[in-house]
Amino acid sequence: MTKKLFSLVAICAIVLLANCSRIEQNTDPIIGIWSQSKIITTENTAKQSIRKEWIFNDVYLGRYHEIEGNTITLKTDFNWSKQGDLYTIEYRGVEGKANNYITIQSLEDHYFLRNKDGATLATRE
Repeated sequence: MTKKLFSLVAICAIVLLANCSRIEQNTDPIIGIWSQSKIITTENTAKQSIRKEWIFNDVYLGRYHEIEGNTITLKTDFNWSKQGDLYTIEYRGVEGKANNYITIQSLEDHYFLRNKDGATLATRE
């Protein structure tokens, strides 16, 4: 009888612990890939693309890339946080790279990250 009671208590404990360990899913609209692209003309009138890319994940971390042509010239991780409508991106390990303070703006079906001064930082992919 005691073995059955002990087994029943053990099973109940396992079920209760399994239900308590659920992680709440982050569905913030910033999660995903955002980018900025432009074409520049170099000294010898050749055209080269420059792309900046922010990848936001659901645990308040992300990865930032700068790509010139086909070469990644900068790759770093960042932390992101949100207070009200204002997001803060804090870059790690890149000296001289200032934090970004941004908001999400939408125009029809397009979404933009805008700096505090109103300039577009990136668009959602």
